[in-house]
Amino acid sequence: MFQDISIEKLNELRGKNDITVIDVRSPSEFADATIPGSINIPFFTDEERAEIGTIYKQVSTQTAKERGLEIMSAKLPAFVKRFAEIPGNKAVFCWRGGMRSRTTATVLSLMGIHVYRLNGGYRAFRRWAVETLANMDLSPRVIVLHGNTGTGKTEILKRLKEKGYPVIDLEGLAGHRGSIFGGIGLKSHNQKTFDSLLLEEILRYRTEPYILIEAESKRIGKVVLPEFLIEKKEQGPHILLEAPKALRVANILMDYRPEEHAEKSLQAFRQIKSRIHVPIAKEIEASMLMQRYDRAVELLLEYYYDPRYAYTSSIYGDDFAKHPIRFETMDEAVEKVEQHIKELVLKAGIESKVQTGIG
Repeated sequence: MFQDISIEKLNELRGKNDITVIDVRSPSEFADATIPGSINIPFFTDEERAEIGTIYKQVSTQTAKERGLEIMSAKLPAFVKRFAEIPGNKAVFCWRGGMRSRTTATVLSLMGIHVYRLNGGYRAFRRWAVETLANMDLSPRVIVLHGNTGTGKTEILKRLKEKGYPVIDLEGLAGHRGSIFGGIGLKSHNQKTFDSLLLEEILRYRTEPYILIEAESKRIGKVVLPEFLIEKKEQGPHILLEAPKALRVANILMDYRPEEHAEKSLQAFRQIKSRIHVPIAKEIEASMLMQRYDRAVELLLEYYYDPRYAYTSSIYGDDFAKHPIRFETMDEAVEKVEQHIKELVLKAGIESKVQTGIG
């Protein structure tokens, strides 16, 4: 017989990389939000789930169950085989630990395949994630990278993370770069997915003396940052980056690839067109239509993004802008930021020892 498992026990096993978590909900439910790291082996397809739901509402519960059994019986061998091919510990879940996960676990048990079933399903996980974030007491200091659009903050953090630094890429977790163009070429995440991914990262680094993030507003695309993180961000320390405009333009073109998303880029620009002086706006639009994206980006930086950033950064006071980290290349940027972080750490007398796992 299968064994129910609590959120706490599941997280302990996940933290040890000692379990495969399997979402047996439909593909659309899985795509909307799931437990991070899960794989999807759906009990019903979206169409089958919709059909059974209609029968349940319009006919009867018993008829819906009979139709569900009929559908599942035909594909049971292939369904079981997929689980049999997964080695090690396995845990299944559906929306609230009901029929789909219980039936899956029971059938697998009859076939000699042991699985855990998450008590309460995804709904219990979501409740745990929300409550944990709401009551989070974040002990690491938050070191914040600032800089004009195109400075390469995300790339710098990516390279530092590859070196083992405790980095949380908020834009990556949101699936959005934070600007009007930020969702182009990316899959934006909803709040449920963002919360789950953010919580994973925070718990991974919870014993670190500091965490590195990029300066972001409260909202990134579709998601909102939790209040505790905003408060920690405001407490600093803050690092200001300065790069030549040519490098910034090159960074933006490499990240956004407007030539591959010409129509969406133009549509995004037209949403902010009215905020830019008319002759400049016309030149930007003409440059985009002629695929002279380097010129369009240069003008957007000079007449839209840089003035907006200057206003935003003014809230940090004059001292903030007195000692920026200046660089000519991204390699130099990483080197200088890394050195600055080491100096901050040395001054505080602490040493980073990245802890993995979420248990």
